[in-house]
Amino acid sequence: MCPDARPSPDRGDASSSRPETGEAPAPIGAGDTEAAERAPGVLDWDRLPDPVRGRLAEVAAVAVGGLPISNVPVPLRRLARFTPAKRARLGAGPLLAELRASAVFRSAVLAWWAEQRPGELDVHCEEPLRAAAAAVLSGAPETDEVVAAAARRGEVAELRAERDAALARVDKLTVELERLRAELADAREQARCADQLRDAEFAQLRRRVSEQGAKLRVALDARVAAETTVEELRGSASAELAQALAERDRERARAEEERRRAARATAEIAAARQAAREARQADEVRLGLLIDTLSGAVAGLRRELAFGGGGPRPGDLVAGAHGARAGAPVDDRAALDALLALRTVHLVVDGYNVSKTGYPELPLADQRTRLVRQLGALAARTGVEITVVFDGAGVVAAPTRGSRGVRVLFSDAGVLADDVIRSLVAAEPEGRPVLVATSDRAVVESVRRRGAHALPSAVLLARLRG
Repeated sequence: MCPDARPSPDRGDASSSRPETGEAPAPIGAGDTEAAERAPGVLDWDRLPDPVRGRLAEVAAVAVGGLPISNVPVPLRRLARFTPAKRARLGAGPLLAELRASAVFRSAVLAWWAEQRPGELDVHCEEPLRAAAAAVLSGAPETDEVVAAAARRGEVAELRAERDAALARVDKLTVELERLRAELADAREQARCADQLRDAEFAQLRRRVSEQGAKLRVALDARVAAETTVEELRGSASAELAQALAERDRERARAEEERRRAARATAEIAAARQAAREARQADEVRLGLLIDTLSGAVAGLRRELAFGGGGPRPGDLVAGAHGARAGAPVDDRAALDALLALRTVHLVVDGYNVSKTGYPELPLADQRTRLVRQLGALAARTGVEITVVFDGAGVVAAPTRGSRGVRVLFSDAGVLADDVIRSLVAAEPEGRPVLVATSDRAVVESVRRRGAHALPSAVLLARLRG
């Protein structure tokens, strides 16, 4: 590391790399390329050594993560979400192309390093490659000398490494030569001993050959006797084999008969099971007819006795209990819990309005998943009907169903989620309490005119977390 270098600050906030003057930096455009082509004494980037090119890509990759998005050329903005190492590895070509073509981008990179990591990127840096990168980016007059010095130091390092490797190989070969010489001496000594042992063994083998000749003659006589015995055994074995084959055939016949009996028994068991299944299905059909009959009778009694008809709706009771008109806002958790206690309440959620209020740092897909999961838990605890509506534009694969107890809707192409929410409120019967969770002022005013209660997104999020 160069002198006076210090760790870079957290680059998670892009505003940390903006100039202190308060003026927004000018965006990088295509005009920078033409200015670079017209500038006199332009460096030949194609002849830069590979180590210098690699260091330039690393320097640009680190700076791209901290620069404001307006200072990042359009072709490099897709690389901003990568880590610096991954940007340098996968985007080395585009990074070098933009450095070569855009003087503004080079200046922005130098300014970022000077502000965030002062002293690390300097023409007089002790590290040759970093000094060469600083000279190329700043267009210093001594750029050629600094780049050549970096290349020479790289070549000297390579030659020194090759020399050390060659010396190491020589030492290794010398040790191997000494080992082979020792092995050769041992082999010669072993050969002399082997010659002496061979002569002794040869004499011993001649004695054994004589002894084996006598044993061979005895063995030949024994073979003739054994062949005679084998012929007798073959005859008796053939008779026993024929008897065994006949017994095998009888056993096969008995096994086939047992298999047929087992097949018949299996068929009888299957028939009995089918009969039992049909009887059980008949009982279930009769039970279903009985339940339908009872249900019809209960429905008739309800109609005769006028159960569930007339009288105030739950929504009317809630409005009277709090002394507010229909469509009043729900600004605290107590009022929200009072409405959620009604079994007929319908909670309509403006999906992205709530999720972007609660966890805007997550991607949209993760926001949807987290919100639907939390609403599912709320539905399981309270038993209320919940519908969450998301804008359908840009959704590649929208789920057709949500969590248990939560209806998930996506607006059609060209239709806003706000319009779908207004349609849901308009479709509800008069008197049913409807809660619309959103902080969109236009949606709040329109649904309150239709008698729905407006629920701020922050209040719903507090209830979901609690």
